[in-house]
Amino acid sequence: MITTPVTADLVRGALELESTAQGLVPHRLPARARAQNPDPRLAMAEMQPSGVRLRFRTTARSIELETLPTKVEYPGAPPRPDGVYDLIVDGKLAGQATAPGGVRFADLPAHAKDVEIWLPHNEMTTVVALRTDAPVSPVPPRGRVWLHHGSSISQGSNAASPSGTWPALAAAAAGVELVNLGFSGNALLDPFTARALRDTPADLLSVKIGINVVNADVMRLRAFGPAVHGFLDTIREGHPSTPLLVVSPLYCPIHERTPGPGDFDHAALASGVVRFRATGDPAEVAAGKLTLEVIREALAGIVTQREDPQLQYLDGLALYGPEDYAELPLPDELHPDAAAHRRIASRFASLVLDA
Repeated sequence: MITTPVTADLVRGALELESTAQGLVPHRLPARARAQNPDPRLAMAEMQPSGVRLRFRTTARSIELETLPTKVEYPGAPPRPDGVYDLIVDGKLAGQATAPGGVRFADLPAHAKDVEIWLPHNEMTTVVALRTDAPVSPVPPRGRVWLHHGSSISQGSNAASPSGTWPALAAAAAGVELVNLGFSGNALLDPFTARALRDTPADLLSVKIGINVVNADVMRLRAFGPAVHGFLDTIREGHPSTPLLVVSPLYCPIHERTPGPGDFDHAALASGVVRFRATGDPAEVAAGKLTLEVIREALAGIVTQREDPQLQYLDGLALYGPEDYAELPLPDELHPDAAAHRRIASRFASLVLDA
């Protein structure tokens, strides 16, 4: 087997690669942003390589990827399953593996082929070594770069595998290069995230705003509007004329008219079921507390107010609305399941990326 150093020209979807004693750590936020982050949950999320994949061309019939996985478990919650690695060969899913079982793919076709190995979207991963039975070479970018920011739904919570998150599926359908800055629990209009978006080359940007602002209960309406304007202003410093899409929240009944904070449903958790609930008081909406309905109205007004010809608004209900919830309910009352990820991806691809 040939060991090939994993370098930046073999990696897609990461903003920075950190060399450590154990191996290479893909980061979805640069060092400057990480230094300004006080939240260990964001530190975890940005190291979970959602959308990060190795891509190369090879005639190899056997491929091995040695990694060091780190998973997080929550007290009282059921253990999380092992992270999945997806093998894509010439654009099609050709295999899956987990790190404990060994990330090894054998009996591949012998012809020259484009190979992608998608790293787990929900498990921190250190890449130790790439081994193949034939040489590998980098593959040029295949087209437009779509840079997306969002919450755990964008990171891929409840998706079946890393290439099955809705951003990954939408990017594949439209033939664009994905850079996914979806951070579980941390789409909070942080200035360092806006600067990361500003400084990352892209042909299309989208920012999905709302659910974490509500379920983290971090601000009221008075602060929300200026924070969104500031976030967009910062992005525009680096992308003055790039198409920029603001996406409002998907349908989520627990927070449509009830503010945060969100919390685990502890009665369900005691039975081994992960489910979320809203704990805020709807009566406080009149005093500026945020709900998803309030945020959709505010975002639509902000986009109109900015008079930016390359800025557009997409109502998240067009991607997943009440009718979709009736057919494909949120299994934990917060995150879509694998089938809903596919539906959201199909709609986003046709409404946005194909256009």
